Amino acid sequence: MSEFPPCPKCKCEFTYSNGILMVCPECFHEWNPTEVIEQTANDASDKILDSNGAELKDGDTVIVIKDLPVKGSSKPVKAGTKVKNIKLTDGDHNLSCKIDGFGSMGLKSEFVRKA
Repeated sequence: MSEFPPCPKCKCEFTYSNGILMVCPECFHEWNPTEVIEQTANDASDKILDSNGAELKDGDTVIVIKDLPVKGSSKPVKAGTKVKNIKLTDGDHNLSCKIDGFGSMGLKSEFVRKA
């Protein structure tokens, strides 16, 4: 385990110090750790944004912007599919929803736009 904080951008644990700045070897993000601590204290809630930058909330309706392959299924979720009543979650797939013909699944917010 590293003595340095993880990268605020990609959460990589292998960060290192480069003088006063911290550097991430995976995404090459550089930041000042004292500024990040102050920023996260001020920004208590992380906003989840769609592909256009609009903030998403629980219960919103979104539209899938590209064909998305589904594990265990021979057919993808087609672009233009409307998904109603989304729920925001933590993690990589930050939207939880039900899609007709597929059932419950998680989606990434970067592949949807607000309807």
